[in-house]
Amino acid sequence: MKSKEAIILAGGLGTRLKSKIPNLPKPMAPLNEKPFLEYILKYLAGFGIEHVILSVGYKSESISEYFGDRYENIRISYAIEKEPLGTGGGIRLAMELAKEDHVYVLNGDTFFRVNLHDLSEFYFAHGADLCMTVKRKRDFFRYGTVELDVCKVVGFKEKQPVKSGLINGGVYITSTSVFDRFDLPEKFSFETDFLEKQLEQLKICAMRCSEYFIDIGIPADYEKAIRELPSLIRF
Repeated sequence: MKSKEAIILAGGLGTRLKSKIPNLPKPMAPLNEKPFLEYILKYLAGFGIEHVILSVGYKSESISEYFGDRYENIRISYAIEKEPLGTGGGIRLAMELAKEDHVYVLNGDTFFRVNLHDLSEFYFAHGADLCMTVKRKRDFFRYGTVELDVCKVVGFKEKQPVKSGLINGGVYITSTSVFDRFDLPEKFSFETDFLEKQLEQLKICAMRCSEYFIDIGIPADYEKAIRELPSLIRF
């Protein structure tokens, strides 16, 4: 079973990128005259995704005016936050527009070249409530780390200088009803208020992936993405 729907969190303010993109949401940061978000959509199109729900807020019109309601063979819907709901609230709002029982969830400011078909098979094979992706990195301080028992997530550690560790790659697959059994506020963080706080009530598995990963959250890595990503995703 392969999901053909995906949610992309595309409401990021891009505070640390203001010097580079002063008037755009972070996913619209240009790379060789195409927005970063278009690279993600092109990647999703390659896996046969047919419906993408963009969770948007800040300057959402710049996204909807550019993409409209279709990209290649992908139908695009917009879950528009009237006020910031946090990553969890944004995903939950977007899930109201989903048609399938299971959906991929991706960050709109990171690109992780995960094989989505493998991720889907991994998720169903382990009977997980949610499956996330992790990547081993060395000598970093920008990310928290994920602790595993084989492939089961057993803990999360906060950001700190790390010699070697597994980071959350920001690509997930889960049920569209995953939030239903929890009493969650309207605004909440998917990472800290849901994944971390509900860890004992959820079966979360993680698939290790060594593929290319980039996070455009800081100017240096945005510049790196400009240099590297166009050679990986062809238009």
